[in-house]
Amino acid sequence: MTGVDRRTFLIGAAAAGAISTGTAHAATTSFEHGVASGDPLPDGVLLWTRVVTSEPIRWEIARDEDFHRVVKRGTTRTSPARDHTVKVEVHGLRPDTRYWYRFRVGDVLSPVGRTKTAGCVSELNFGVVSCSNWMAGHFAGYGHLARQQDLDAVIHLGDYIYEYFNADFRAPDPPHRCVTLDDYRRRHAQYKTDRHVQALHAAHPMIATWDDHESADNSSSIGSPQHDPATEGPWAARMAAATQAYHEWMPVREGKLDRTFRFGDLATVTMLDLRSYRTDTTILGAAQRAWLIKTLTTDRARWQLVGNSVMISPFKIPPLPGFPPSNPDQWDGFPIDRELVLRSLGDRKNTVFLTGDIHSSWACDVPLNDNSAATEYVVTSLTSDNFDELLKVPPRTGSLQLEAQIQVLNPHVRFVELDSHGVSTLKVTKDEVRMDWHYVADKKNPDSAVARAHSFRTRHNTARTERVLF
Repeated sequence: MTGVDRRTFLIGAAAAGAISTGTAHAATTSFEHGVASGDPLPDGVLLWTRVVTSEPIRWEIARDEDFHRVVKRGTTRTSPARDHTVKVEVHGLRPDTRYWYRFRVGDVLSPVGRTKTAGCVSELNFGVVSCSNWMAGHFAGYGHLARQQDLDAVIHLGDYIYEYFNADFRAPDPPHRCVTLDDYRRRHAQYKTDRHVQALHAAHPMIATWDDHESADNSSSIGSPQHDPATEGPWAARMAAATQAYHEWMPVREGKLDRTFRFGDLATVTMLDLRSYRTDTTILGAAQRAWLIKTLTTDRARWQLVGNSVMISPFKIPPLPGFPPSNPDQWDGFPIDRELVLRSLGDRKNTVFLTGDIHSSWACDVPLNDNSAATEYVVTSLTSDNFDELLKVPPRTGSLQLEAQIQVLNPHVRFVELDSHGVSTLKVTKDEVRMDWHYVADKKNPDSAVARAHSFRTRHNTARTERVLF
């Protein structure tokens, strides 16, 4: 984060991949970036790894972790053209079923990963994460989720990597901000060497979208305030490089990040892409907006979960010298898009927006005129600096007054906590959706304790949040 952006509005009150240099560094084949799975369907899942080799890469998926019951296997290849990353789409699997998978080159085996297909279920459990900044801390929160045995998937809401340069804590690679394809590949590669990142991906499938820092701060299809064409070339080239590296290195089906996953009649998970199509006048773009409205109006699942990288709830910022009264990088900057989407919900009150970006914890009743149209839960940052760190005050001191002011100015905000880091879990049942925030004790300790701190729920057909005591 550089300069004044939306995250600082509150102030004032591993190694590089072999392809990165064009030659293979490793003398022997290795799977140093781990394995991952993602985009679960009722009959299949996507598998990912990276391995520098020109040999065939064998993969297999089994019903047991010892691979006595292999149900699918095959062979694929990779190349420098895709930075030696590997993606395999496996189909013909059973719905709502755990599987184990691995890759092999010659006699060299990858780590074993565990995954799960989507399906018709009576209960869903997700991890929810956002804003994992290598330079700001360790990823103990990821490790916490990796140890949970009951998660159906982990929903990543963006800022999986950070493109800028700051070596105050953990030095990033490359040692400058990312601009070229080689830069973005190296940054992704470094993140995938982290043991907590590898553990998370090996434990659960991921459903991911991106936000701005996978390309550049406050990015859109037409530019970024942190991009200098005079020294960094055309924005379109930089955005294309960031997009290519993201699709190479993330366990997502290549093409569009705006997509929907169905979990029987219980819930759909609709992921939005609020950067690729954004312009000065629309956050969604016309085509994505039409698709989203059609999805929301025709879907008959009991719950509609929307993965949404920036806050959709309106947010009036308390008076701070030199700061605007609202944040134009969130949905506040695109009120027409927001109203069209919220109006499309009609009388249905089963939509829950899941949001990241703002490095803090929120539970909101999303207002439309004098009513609540939906609810929104915001997961805090895994490591990216939040209010107390940006203001350089002890946690739970200077933030308390600002939290109170926020709730006075924004009565639809039922809960806000500006200081803590961590992850969330989301439980979905027929009767309610419940968000639990789990905070790390010390983000700079790779083995930090993690504990549940707050819990809110939305009862079905209410579009209201309420605190849950535990």
